[in-house]
Amino acid sequence: MPTNLTLLSDRGIVEVSGADVDKFLDSMITNDLGRLAPGEALLAALLTPQGKILFEFLIIRSGAAFLLDVASGSATDLVKRLNFYKLRAAVIVTDLSAGMTVAATWGDVPPSVPGGVVCVADPRHADLGFRLIMPASRADELPRPSASEADYHAHRIALRVPEGGRDYPLGDTFPHEANFDLLNGVSFTKGCYVGQEVVSRMQNKTVVRKRIVRITGDSLKPGADIMHGAGVVGTVGSVQGEKALAMLRLDRAIEAATKGPALSVAGRSIAVDAAALDAYRDSVANKPAPGS
Repeated sequence: MPTNLTLLSDRGIVEVSGADVDKFLDSMITNDLGRLAPGEALLAALLTPQGKILFEFLIIRSGAAFLLDVASGSATDLVKRLNFYKLRAAVIVTDLSAGMTVAATWGDVPPSVPGGVVCVADPRHADLGFRLIMPASRADELPRPSASEADYHAHRIALRVPEGGRDYPLGDTFPHEANFDLLNGVSFTKGCYVGQEVVSRMQNKTVVRKRIVRITGDSLKPGADIMHGAGVVGTVGSVQGEKALAMLRLDRAIEAATKGPALSVAGRSIAVDAAALDAYRDSVANKPAPGS
């Protein structure tokens, strides 16, 4: 399949630089900057002290600085939050969004991009493709976009890759619920960071009963309730055709699959990704013993 390319109008870029930048960022985010080689990206998040995701982003090393590829609507607040935490650290946080362009490219043919354009493999899934970051003034040097943003999100949905704000609410979702543990977004071996104790406890002591999964159904709409009988057990996120991502109580989905009634959205039955249900069954079977 030839390479698809589209500009992502809903992405912004925050640059973090300064003499203390490595130590500062590593103490803040869910992932380990020691794993970030030049020319690569990491998925990471900045959490509340209670362990919930405030911001998610892809982080790329750019010389002595880091570029954070974040939802454009979150860029200003991310700058404020990082500046709040930096105290006396020698760190400079800058919102570059107005002058930068972010694009995505995917397909069997590797992307061909102009020199000096940041091009990194998307770390969330091997088939998701590449991220391109460049000054907006150079965007016309790229090949003509061959896909739409809707095509990109359809590709993302097919690969079961969620995005904050579209598939889960920022400020009210734990990393495991957003599948950060499945998408290379959390280091469980690095030192402390904001919210780390909660994330560690969920990894080692808890069965995660609520996650983002892929569902299939008719006339799905973002934000719609997923029902099990008279109870709400989930919420629809991104939708493309009959496929969608949804935050769902997996224990209730198992109950619906074994005892009925079927899960539904707006009165129409939906199907839940069988692999997600099997993974939940395995997690229950392997639940740590109390006190272990």
